[in-house]
Amino acid sequence: MDLQDVYDSAIEVARIAGKMAYEAFHRDKVVETKESSCDLVTETDKQVENYIISTLKGKYPTHKFIGEESVASGDKCHLTDDPTWIIDPIDGTTNFVHRYPFVGVSIAHYINKKAAVGVVYNLVLDQMFAAKKGGGATMNGKPISVSLCKDLKSSVIIVEFGSTRDPEQLRKKVETMYNLAVNHAHGLRSVGSAALDMCNVACGSSEAYVEYGVHCWDIAAGAVIVEEAGGVVFSPQGGPFNIMKRGVLAASSSELAMQITPHVKHIDLQSD
Repeated sequence: MDLQDVYDSAIEVARIAGKMAYEAFHRDKVVETKESSCDLVTETDKQVENYIISTLKGKYPTHKFIGEESVASGDKCHLTDDPTWIIDPIDGTTNFVHRYPFVGVSIAHYINKKAAVGVVYNLVLDQMFAAKKGGGATMNGKPISVSLCKDLKSSVIIVEFGSTRDPEQLRKKVETMYNLAVNHAHGLRSVGSAALDMCNVACGSSEAYVEYGVHCWDIAAGAVIVEEAGGVVFSPQGGPFNIMKRGVLAASSSELAMQITPHVKHIDLQSD
């Protein structure tokens, strides 16, 4: 397979998909809910995903696809060794609904269950993050790299509440935030888009991001971008990263990641 062709296709499709979504960004939207009242989907999510999948299927008819809205509609979420596109048409749908300018189109390509290409496009701020395995990471075509900071006490850490409103899960997330704050992290941030959270780590604007409750489509592209920018991606407990396991810890270095893991409250979740 020509990985450069896959990379170029992902960027082209993400940009067009982003323009489609941006046309609806300032308009009133028809909003539905999925797993909870805070788990939102709009008609634009569905339209954009249909465009991405149909376009890529036309070019790569033998490839497999995992899309957030397709899975929500009943498609299986099963990652195999086959070349597979993993798609989140609008990552940060709540931001999209409220016109908060951190909204991303996320497109990843995996081969043999390993990351090959990742593209995340902030459609409001016109920031195109992209990476291919072994080729480094860029933002709008310019190389990016993670922060050099390796000390929790000098770090900004991104944490998220996510879309769950389960009291026990929320309690553990708040405990994680408290633990990181009381151990003197410089600051905690919540952006509302897992894909862009990871890109913030990749370009050095924050030192780490940790969350339970994400799905594979939220983090598949961001994981490639973080690693190609010189960072690391683990499970929240510091073990090997698996995009299907519903948890992620992205950091500028292994040293920083290992300072964070003791403060993270574990949450048991069913895999994708």
